[in-house]
This record gives sequence, structure tokens and C-alpha cells, in this order.
Amino acid sequence: MNAEFILQELFSIANPEKARFLQGFFKTGKGQYAEGDILLGIVVPHTRDIVKRSPPLPFDEIRILLDSEYHEARLAGLLFLVKQFKKAKKEDERKAIFDFYLQNARKANNWDLVDVTCRDVLGEYLLDKEDRSVLYRLAESDNLWEQRMAIVTTWTFIKHRQFDDTLAIAEKLLNHKHDLIHKAVGWMLREVGKKDRETLVDFLEIHHAKMPRTAFRYAIEHFSPKERERFIKM
Repeated sequence: MNAEFILQELFSIANPEKARFLQGFFKTGKGQYAEGDILLGIVVPHTRDIVKRSPPLPFDEIRILLDSEYHEARLAGLLFLVKQFKKAKKEDERKAIFDFYLQNARKANNWDLVDVTCRDVLGEYLLDKEDRSVLYRLAESDNLWEQRMAIVTTWTFIKHRQFDDTLAIAEKLLNHKHDLIHKAVGWMLREVGKKDRETLVDFLEIHHAKMPRTAFRYAIEHFSPKERERFIKM
């Protein structure tokens, strides 16, 4: 089992018609955020199934997938890291996967690649760690995908009612210019609100005036009509 075998598996279920649709959906055109990305037209569950059925891959083989021009190959490489992280029992094994993921973070160069993998490697590894400064470095990166990774990773902390990093990183990213960051910030704030409405309301009371409209709308999506109206008027 190696990267070449995984690529052949992916090619065998490629769907050119679906690929044409996904090229537009993932904004791969000239001047768009994923300019030049090439898709095979494979839905995520099918890529997951290939990874699930395959034995573990060494980092050298995963790197081949991450270096691929094909979107789904890079997704498969990241999903191998998720799978192998979940099975790792020793701290040094988990740390090695965590470090390898960070070294290749920019290969996760679309929102889906970030969203379905970062929280299950970075988030799970950092969950019991006091030092989470790496997320703040990612938030200050000049790379859109690393910045999105910084905020989306905190979803794991939110599940465990740990909100401080989400709120701090959200505040850092409030003035970001890209809609993909606005959506991610609003999404994570909404998740905080599902666990603790008061914490979210306190954040909005302070920051609503400078929040991008998209982030704000995402954050209050699950509010009652009356609550939404109050914040919208503000």
C-alpha cells in the first residue's frame, strides 16, 4: 500500500461531470481563492471510504498525496493523518502527527480540507495542553488557510466548554478582509452560543459594532427572532 495505490483508487471513481461543478463550487477560477486547484469530482464520503479501507501510510507516502495537484488526493492525505492520530496511543506518536500536519498546513488549501481535519488533529492534540500559542501564530499568518485553521481548530475546545481561545482568536480575526474568515469566526461563535449563550452575548455586546456582517449573522443564527432583532438594531 502506497500513495500511488491511493491515487489509482481515486482516479477509478473520478467523475468529470461532478468535477466541473466542484471547480466552480470551490472557487478554482482565475483570481478566486483556490485558483488552479484541480478536482476529480469525488464526494468526501467516497474519499473517506478509501482511507478507511486502507492500512496506515508512512509520512513519506502521505506527503506525496499532500503534494498532489488533485484536491481529493490532498484531502486523502489529511484524512490519513486524522485516522492515524485517532489510533495513536503514545504521546510521541501523536506529537509526530501533530508536527507533520503543521509542517504541511498550507497543503490544506481550501476550506473543506481545513474544516474536516484540523480539529481532529490540532484540536485533539492541544485539548489537554496549556500552551496553545501555535494557534495564535496561525491566526497571525499571512496565509488564509492557516488563519482559518486557527479558529476552526477551537471547535474541539468548544465541545469541552473551553471558550477562551475561540473568543481571543475570533477577536484577532474580526478585521480580516476575507469572507471565508468571517464565516469561520461566525460559525465558531455560534458554536460557543450553543454551549453557553451568555458567553456569546457578552462577546457580541462588546464587539458587535466592528464585526463583519457575515460573521455577525452566523453568530446569531440560532437566536430567537426577538434576540436577532435586538442585535441587528444595535
